[in-house]
Amino acid sequence: MELKYFRLIKTIAEEGNIANSSQRLFLTQSALSHQLREMEERLGFKVFYRSRNHWQLTSEGEELYKLANKLLQAIEDGLNSIQQIKEGAKGTLKVGAECQSFFHGLPGFVQKMAVLYPEIKIDLSLGATHQTLSQVLADEMDVAIVTSKPVSEALYSVDIFEDEIMVVMHKEHYLNSHTYLDAGHFADVHLFINSFPMENVSVYEHFLRPNKITPQKISAIPFTEISLEMVNANMGVMCSPLWMLKPFKLSEDLVFKKIGKNGLKRTHYLVVKEERRHLEYYNNFISNFVEDFSNIVC
Repeated sequence: MELKYFRLIKTIAEEGNIANSSQRLFLTQSALSHQLREMEERLGFKVFYRSRNHWQLTSEGEELYKLANKLLQAIEDGLNSIQQIKEGAKGTLKVGAECQSFFHGLPGFVQKMAVLYPEIKIDLSLGATHQTLSQVLADEMDVAIVTSKPVSEALYSVDIFEDEIMVVMHKEHYLNSHTYLDAGHFADVHLFINSFPMENVSVYEHFLRPNKITPQKISAIPFTEISLEMVNANMGVMCSPLWMLKPFKLSEDLVFKKIGKNGLKRTHYLVVKEERRHLEYYNNFISNFVEDFSNIVC
């Protein structure tokens, strides 16, 4: 059934007769009468009861009128969405981070954005990877949170915040006597990480690997609360910035040690494609993200 017939049904039902409908649809009464007759012949039933001054829908016509309203509204909504996408006010953003532990702070932000900007859909890419910048360049990801400032001119980055990674251990751990841990101290420890590969683990990538040190034992535990329980049982150590541990109830038996004499600090960057950062929904995401996360270490 052609779309013009649904417009015809809706218009006549709302205008009450074919004369008024003619003005609204910019067609002659003869043309509308021809369309209506053609439609009813194809359907095999009458859509309207005709009278001189007022046309009334039949039972079948009532159902077609309901369908016409739904169909035409859906088309209007779809066209509006397309216009918003064209203007850059609406879209989907696939967000990823090279460090999976960063996702501890993201769900609350996504919830806030859903309330403030329902036209922006945020899709979290939970598979942490050190290839996030390559994924942005390849359009496999729209937003990346990384700890190395990109050098490509095709990418735009903004500093979010700086944090410091600490070693978390039980107070009875044999390394607790040290004010800070050197790379060599990690050679004999059992290290708990969120996930492999090791290139995604900041303490390894930025501290241990440059010093050619690999911990004696490494266990990947994707749940921070379980890692904390293992550390509290003095079964090993974990490395984390303190802000990531705020949601958890920490045992009083846990202690925190600096990594290296000057500490292991890192800067987080939000990265998008340069050509897209001027789109409205990208701007809305970036400005709110920076506002929410710039004070996260406080």
